[in-house]
Amino acid sequence: MNIVHVSAECYPIAKVGGLADVVGSLPKYQNSADVLSQVIMPFYDNKFTKENDFEIVFESKLKLGKEEFDYRILTLKKNNLGFNLFLVDIPELLFKNYVYSNDDTERFLAFQIATLDWFLSWDNKPTFVHCHDHHTGLTPFMMLQSKKYEALNKIPTVFTIHNAQYQGWFSHDKVSLIPEFDFDNVGLLDWGGSINPLAAAIKCASRVTTVSPSYMEELKGNANGLEWLLSHESAKCVGILNGIDIEVWNPETDNYLVKNYNQNTVQSGCKENKKWLCEKFNLDNEKPLFAFIGRLVGEKGSDLFPEVFKKSLETKNISILLLGSGNKDVEEQLDELKSEFIGTYNAFIGYDESLSHIIYSGADFLLMPSRVEPCGLNQMYALRYGTIPIVRSIGGLKDTVIDISEENGFGICHKEVTVSDIAIAIERGVELYNNQPEYKKLRKQIMSIDHSWNASANEYINLYKSLN
Repeated sequence: MNIVHVSAECYPIAKVGGLADVVGSLPKYQNSADVLSQVIMPFYDNKFTKENDFEIVFESKLKLGKEEFDYRILTLKKNNLGFNLFLVDIPELLFKNYVYSNDDTERFLAFQIATLDWFLSWDNKPTFVHCHDHHTGLTPFMMLQSKKYEALNKIPTVFTIHNAQYQGWFSHDKVSLIPEFDFDNVGLLDWGGSINPLAAAIKCASRVTTVSPSYMEELKGNANGLEWLLSHESAKCVGILNGIDIEVWNPETDNYLVKNYNQNTVQSGCKENKKWLCEKFNLDNEKPLFAFIGRLVGEKGSDLFPEVFKKSLETKNISILLLGSGNKDVEEQLDELKSEFIGTYNAFIGYDESLSHIIYSGADFLLMPSRVEPCGLNQMYALRYGTIPIVRSIGGLKDTVIDISEENGFGICHKEVTVSDIAIAIERGVELYNNQPEYKKLRKQIMSIDHSWNASANEYINLYKSLN
């Protein structure tokens, strides 16, 4: 069985969000289950590509409408990723110091065409092609409909929706960029008057998956315009919960941490990492530390943070630390709070991978008041590192965190994304923290929860097998 994952992101090559973590982990775990799982993605101008050496495995030309581009398929000379990695190098379009931009239609369409052109040259074609998010959403359509790819039209495709809010819409004026197909079937590309790569993938892929069972159900009622389509195609849709790479996310071996620890030494290990955080960010080590890591966007509920933080810091004996970036107005408001709450609040506007690991270890609670959360990985990282998640019960958060009021509960959940609901959840966190015997018991307990990719990787393999 030869599976090829097609994606715009993959950790550690290029990461914008959770998509990269999934594509950088799932193939590794699938390979350990005795199948061949590989990744193909764009070749960007970034730190990873500068620090590694590559060799050419294929080179040719591709047509994008009336334009022609030279391209190469590269692979690592030395690879310790746990899976074969191939990169599509189209210098004029893909070799940029960013992943996403405002010219992504041409960029990612060229990436997909180059990938499929390369597949045509294979003696032994892929057994399955697994596409991720709208950046690769036209691949199932082209494999089925473009005359050029007739040799690929029997290969089953799996399409995973990581976030249905982003669909890759573009005008019908650009339909000529897609390799020739029977124009009677142009309706497979259209949704709401635009070419919609996400909708096209849902229509054309052999199977459609989402990154958690709850998210799949929620999409039938809230999918940014695709609700009817997902309900109509529900027979081929399934939710499979993401996992995390427990080799990368392992507090016992994590090189980013100030002090490593395991389940038995979690109290002392977390204490040292918290101490470092509090010294670096001028916070009181004795107070419960609430943290947020992520994008400052409406989906994450972060637009409410300035008001929530102000309310909680004024009334509760707590500290808050934020790591993230996004909406500039929210960034400014969160930055302004620093001068008002010196010693109890701080924010790092931006992103720092090493700091995120220390926060997962040193914080007492992780805040995730998401309006939309297809799966969420941060709560799984937090659990792995012994930090109690405070989440809104939606999507993958609902599937992975049980409220402490329920049997075998270990987290704090709230139903709505309001200032009041989030503030009350923080207050519940303070009450739990003040009950140190119970808090320490939970901290140790949650580290044993298995959110590795092992089970999910096998679910995907079984899904592939069902398509034979």
